[in-house]
Amino acid sequence: MSQLLSAVETAEPVAAVHVFAQELSRQVGADEVSFLIADFSGQTLIRLTQSPDQGPGEEAAERVPLSDEHLPYRLAVTSQRLQVLPVDGGFRALVPVSARGDAMGLLDVVLPAAPDAEVEGFLAGAAHALALVITAERRHTDLYEWGQRSRPVSLAAEIQRRLLPDAFTCEAGAFTLAAWLEPAGSVGGDTFDYSLDTDRLYLSMTDAMGHETEAALLATLAVGSLRNSRRRGEDLPGMARTASGVIDEHSRGSGFVTGLLMSVALADGSVEVVNAGHPLPLLQRDGVVRPVFLEADLPFGVRPEAGYALQRFTLRPGDRLVLLTDGMLERNAAEIDLPVLIAACSDLHPRQLIQVLTAAVDEANQGLLTDDATALCLDWNGTPPPVPARS
Repeated sequence: MSQLLSAVETAEPVAAVHVFAQELSRQVGADEVSFLIADFSGQTLIRLTQSPDQGPGEEAAERVPLSDEHLPYRLAVTSQRLQVLPVDGGFRALVPVSARGDAMGLLDVVLPAAPDAEVEGFLAGAAHALALVITAERRHTDLYEWGQRSRPVSLAAEIQRRLLPDAFTCEAGAFTLAAWLEPAGSVGGDTFDYSLDTDRLYLSMTDAMGHETEAALLATLAVGSLRNSRRRGEDLPGMARTASGVIDEHSRGSGFVTGLLMSVALADGSVEVVNAGHPLPLLQRDGVVRPVFLEADLPFGVRPEAGYALQRFTLRPGDRLVLLTDGMLERNAAEIDLPVLIAACSDLHPRQLIQVLTAAVDEANQGLLTDDATALCLDWNGTPPPVPARS
């Protein structure tokens, strides 16, 4: 594995995956090594590299839809397990490329013989190493961003995308979370965010009024203010008051943003929350899905001097918490019984549940969303027992 990483360290950022593929091909004797990156829709893989002889400036744009026609690819992504299938003259190994549950895509490796357990283990380790390489190298090139775009992006969507966290999924000891934003044809200003501290997990979901650039700019003020306040150590009501004041000052009373701010204590699952006029979260406990009833304060930017109340509830091990924007609840989406759908998908990973929910809303609107549809799922596993001290 060290040879793989050493080869990448000397490569240009745009050539990192190409060099990685060349070195991996040499080490396992592969006939072909490809990296397929998941696009923003989560429904298609884009092949960025092909044969070891292909140059770094010759990346392909082959699309592999995650449909029944490409079932092994879909299974590898959804199950996050290596899939092996026979091909002409050899075997194809599809290896999930992920870090902390963030499913980036697949390594597609064609081998002359079926991989044994040792080779499969090596490929799995190589795929994880590639995920770390991509995480580091994408800071220096647009290659991966280009690969994830299956359709043109408007200016408003570009701004909105920059407001979201780098990874939409995070697996940690106490929790697993995943989120997704399905943008409307006219961007609606939704955002989500999270940050993990030493003892707390911070979550936020916001929805700016309006559409396109107007909404994107309001969302920028909200997310920028919330992150700045969080990093200064403000409590949730302080973060909310500051964001409300900033939005009021810059929009001059003509714009507002709804939001949920949450802080989850990793030690015991106790939750602090501020509700700025946002739809209620849904809590699944013991197979039953119900709203978490919270008093609603005014949206950010309406009347900053009014202040924000801190409310509390507690998560238990096995709980699932789902945050939504109104695009998941209104118009044709109102026909979907979300609590029933969430309960029916209780065995799915949060990443899969979010895809099911947003796909259901998209289908209900016949693919023509008039408002962004955004959801975040948090599975609370409980605090893992401490590691015993060595005697």
